[in-house]
Amino acid sequence: MTSGTAFAQEGPGAANSDEIVVTAQKREENLQDVPISIQALGTRKLDQLNVANFQDFSKLLPSVAFQSSQPGVTTVYMRGVASGGDGNHSGSLPSVGVYLDEQPVTTIGGTLDVHIYDIARIESLAGPQGTLYGASSQAGTIRIITNKPDTAGFEGRVDGELNTVKHGGMGGRLEGMINAPLSEMAAVRLVGWYQKDAGYIDNVPGTRSFLPDPGGITVNNAPYVKKDFNDAEIYGGRAALKVDLDENWTVTPTLLYQHQKSNGTFAQDPRVGDLQVQRFYPDMRTDKFIQAALTIEGKLGNFDVTYAGAYLDRKAYQINDYTDYAEAYDALYADYGGLAGYFYFQDNAGNTIDPRQYIIGTDHFRKLSQELRIASPQEERFRIVAGLFYQRQSNRIHQDYRVPGLADDLSVNGLPGTLWLTEQKRVDKDYAIFGEASFDITPTVTLTGGGRFYKYDNSLIGFFGFGRNPDGPPYNGAGSSRTGVAGCYTTTGDILRDNPGGTLFPAAVPGGPCTNLADYVNGKLVPKRTKDDGFTHRLNLTWKPSDDVMAYATWSRGFRPGGINRRATIPPYDADFLTNYEIGIKTTLAGGLVRLNAAIYQQDWKRFQFSFLGLNSFTEIHNGPNARIRGIEADVNIRPVDGLTIAAAAAYTDAKTRNNLCAIDDPTYQCTADPDNSIAAPRGTRLPVTPRFNGNATIRYQFPVGPGELHLQSVVAHRSSSTPDIRVDVANALGRIRGSTTVDFAVGFDWSKYSFELFLQNAFDERAELSRFSNCGQCDSRVQILVNTPQTIGARLGAKF
Repeated sequence: MTSGTAFAQEGPGAANSDEIVVTAQKREENLQDVPISIQALGTRKLDQLNVANFQDFSKLLPSVAFQSSQPGVTTVYMRGVASGGDGNHSGSLPSVGVYLDEQPVTTIGGTLDVHIYDIARIESLAGPQGTLYGASSQAGTIRIITNKPDTAGFEGRVDGELNTVKHGGMGGRLEGMINAPLSEMAAVRLVGWYQKDAGYIDNVPGTRSFLPDPGGITVNNAPYVKKDFNDAEIYGGRAALKVDLDENWTVTPTLLYQHQKSNGTFAQDPRVGDLQVQRFYPDMRTDKFIQAALTIEGKLGNFDVTYAGAYLDRKAYQINDYTDYAEAYDALYADYGGLAGYFYFQDNAGNTIDPRQYIIGTDHFRKLSQELRIASPQEERFRIVAGLFYQRQSNRIHQDYRVPGLADDLSVNGLPGTLWLTEQKRVDKDYAIFGEASFDITPTVTLTGGGRFYKYDNSLIGFFGFGRNPDGPPYNGAGSSRTGVAGCYTTTGDILRDNPGGTLFPAAVPGGPCTNLADYVNGKLVPKRTKDDGFTHRLNLTWKPSDDVMAYATWSRGFRPGGINRRATIPPYDADFLTNYEIGIKTTLAGGLVRLNAAIYQQDWKRFQFSFLGLNSFTEIHNGPNARIRGIEADVNIRPVDGLTIAAAAAYTDAKTRNNLCAIDDPTYQCTADPDNSIAAPRGTRLPVTPRFNGNATIRYQFPVGPGELHLQSVVAHRSSSTPDIRVDVANALGRIRGSTTVDFAVGFDWSKYSFELFLQNAFDERAELSRFSNCGQCDSRVQILVNTPQTIGARLGAKF
C-alpha cells in the first residue's frame, strides 16, 4: 500500500508531480503499479515530519513494530511476525531486512540506525520478500534510498534545530549537504550531521541490601546519581561520487560513517518513579559503523545490468549495570542465605564481597555483500529480473561479567574479577540465485512468478562460562563444576571435566581461556555448523482495468536461516518459514485528489524460531509451534482543497499460535514428553510486541502569506496495547505494553530559500510505552519500561543555496 504520508516523486519538478517512483521490485516503477503492499516516505515528507531516525519513521509505518532497550539496540518486526527476544547477538537472524540503497545492512543484535537526512525516500515492503531480497526479509523489507549526486547543477542546504524536553534537558542538531558537479559526466554529494539528544531519565538515590539479614552487605548508588543521565550524541557523514562512463554505464561509489554515543538507560523503573531508575554502575554505549559501497549500472544490449557490492564494519562497546541480577538471585537463593550462602563471592583473603555485577560488552560486526542482476526492458510484454547474491557476515562477541574484587581462583582463568566470559565468533554465509518473470496475459492482466534458490552456512565457535580453579571446589564464584572451562576440549578430544589432567587446546577465539563451543574433528577443533538449502517462491496476478485502479493477489513465501545454540547441549535450530496469501487494491480517484489503497492477508508461520533467556540467564533458541497471522492494511491520501493534505494509514493484526508452546521441546505440542514439561503458551496465545491496531494521521495546510508560504501541521499516532513476551507467565510478570496516543503540532514559514518552523512534539506529554523487559531471566520483579521522549518544544531554521 502507499504511504499516508507521501505524494510526490522527489527531484526536479517534484512539487507538481503526483507520481511516486520506487524500486521495490529492483526496477523503477510508479508505486501505484507495484502489486505489493508498500509504503513510501519521500524527501519532503521526511523533512516536514522532522524524521531523523528509525523511531521517528517507524511510527508512520503501521505494519512495523519493534523491541528496543536503547538507541542502536532495536529489533524490527512487520505484520506481527514476532516471537520476541530475537535481538541477542547469538540469537536468530532478523526477520525484517534493512537496505541502504542497493546494499543490505541488516545486522544481528540491533538494526543499523542510520541518521535520516538528504534521503530520497524510505520504502517499507510488507510481507515476505524472499524472492528478490532473500533470507532476512522473511516478514518484510525496509529500504533507505539516498539522494544521488546530480550533474545538473550546484546546490546545497543547511538545517539547524534547538529543542528542550519537558522533565529533561536541551538538545539540537545541525545538518548540511552539498551537491557539486565535477564535469558534465561526474558529480559529488557530501552530507554531514551532528545531533545531541537531551536526557530525561533521572538516576535517583537508592540502596540494595543482600542477605544474610542481619549481617549482609548494603550498598548505595551515590557516585552515579545524576539528573537527565540518558543523553545521546550522534555525528557522521556520507559521501557519494557518481561518474557517467558513457551514455549507458554509471559508477557510484559511496562512503557512510556514523558514530553514536549514549549514556545512561532509556527505560524507567516503575518501582522507583516516573522517568526514574536506580543504577549502581555506569551505563554507556558507543556504536560506530562505516560502510563502503559500489553500484555499477549499465546496459548490455537492451538489458539493464546492476552490480551492487558493499563492506560494512560496525563496532559496538557498552557497559551496563547488572545489579538487578544480583538482587534477583539473592532472593532466589534466600533459603541458602542468598548469594553469600549459595555462591562464592569472596576476595583473595576469603572475605565475602559486594555481589553486584556490571557487564562490559563488545560486538565487532562485519558484512560483505555482492549482487549482480539483469533486467529486461520494462515495456516488453514478457520481462524478467534475475540475479546472483552472496553475503558473508561475522560477529566477534565479547561479554565480560565483572564482580569487582572477586578472587583470582574464583574468576575466569587469567581474568581476575571476571565471573563469566563469552568470547565467540559467529559467521553467517548466504548464497542465492533468484529471478522473477512477468507476462501480460492481456493488456490489463499480468502474471508474475518468481523463485529463489538459496543456501546458507552458519557457524559459531569460542568460549562461554565460568573459570575453573584446579584446586577446587569451589571451582569458581558460582560453584559450577560443569559450565565454562570445565567443558573445554583437551587435545584428546575429551572435555576437561572428564579428563582433569588433560592438556587444553588453545583458545580458538583470542581473549578466551580455552574453547568449549566447537566440534572435535580429526584431531582439531572446528566451528559448530548448521547449513541447508531450499527454494522460496512468489506468484502474483494483477488486474489493472484502468490507469487509476489496480487489484492484485499474491502467494509468497519467506524464510529465516537456522543457526547454532551457544550452549553446546542444545541442538541447532532450524530455518523457519512464512507463507503469505494476500489480496490488495490500489486506487487513484477524483483526478488524483484521492488515493485509497488496502490489502488483506493471511500468513502461516511454520515452527517459528523462539529465543529466550533460559537457565542462568543463558540465551536459547528453539523452534516453537506454528502461528497464523491475519490482518488488514489501508491508507488514504486526500487533497480536498488547494493547500490542504489529509493522510492516514492503519493496520489491524491478529497474530496467534496454532499449537501449544512447550517449556521443553515436544514435537507433539502436548508438552508431555518430559515429566518436567509444561505449557509456556497455550494454543491461541497472541504473538508478542505487535499491537492489534496501529495507525497514524497527518493533516497539513499551507497557504501564501506575504512573500512566502505559511503551514500548519499535526500528526496523531495511536497504537493499542500488546504483550511483551509470548510466554504467559513472563508476560504477566512484565505487564502489558500499554496502548498510547501521541499528538505533534508544527507551524512554519517558507520564503525564498529559507524556512523556519516551531514545533511541539508529544504535545500532551503522553508516556507512550514502547517495550517492557527485564535485565535477566529471573529479574521480572524489576520491570524496565522503555518510553517515548516526553513533550518536546523546539525551533528549526533552514536555508538552501
